[in-house]
Amino acid sequence: MILSIESSCDDSSLALTRIKDAKLIAHFKISQEKHHSSYGGVVPELASRLHAENLPLLLERIKISLNKDFSKIKAIAITNQPGLSVTLIEGLMMAKALSLSLNLPLILEDHLRGHVYSLFINEKQTCMPLSVLLVSGGHSLILEARDYEDIKIVATSLDDSFGESFDKVSKMLDLGYPGGPIVEKLALDYRHPNEPLMFPIPLKNSPNLAFSFSGLKNAVRLEVEKNAPNLNE
Repeated sequence: MILSIESSCDDSSLALTRIKDAKLIAHFKISQEKHHSSYGGVVPELASRLHAENLPLLLERIKISLNKDFSKIKAIAITNQPGLSVTLIEGLMMAKALSLSLNLPLILEDHLRGHVYSLFINEKQTCMPLSVLLVSGGHSLILEARDYEDIKIVATSLDDSFGESFDKVSKMLDLGYPGGPIVEKLALDYRHPNEPLMFPIPLKNSPNLAFSFSGLKNAVRLEVEKNAPNLNE
């Protein structure tokens, strides 16, 4: 099995994956959403402190699931990029300590590749090549995956990411963090599917394959400022 550690942003996560068939054996996570909600986004220093508290708690849960027998673990995998440097270091310190104490190889992994690899969890066979739409809190990408180590970026955002845009809009409207679920719910509740969009469609006439969300954020900001007196009605 491989013990994997993730601390790239505001979630502390540990998992055990069986090597022969990529079966997920155990997965434990502690979210920090409630701690960052009042700030309208992730506060790096706070996130780092919480990782320092939460990662050892998760390791204890891993120990219990293994009956304190680490002999089945053959490697330690850790997210080393991209992410917040002050949170990445918390996971890296734990991974290095485990690697040294258990005399196991340390696998440094790009967590965007991890998003792609997650498609193969519990899958005995993989289907390659494939196109991947990767939309996360900090990234919006179209990828071409020809092999595990041959993953190329086909398109990316020219400015902001999709997830960040949701969070910024939520902050403008004082809806809390994370913004995605609540903004999506309100949009579905208050807009008829056949009603024309009131905001511009980014890069609608562009011949290039790319994303752009800064214009949408600005359009929302202008609409909020225009209708500020009515927002609480």
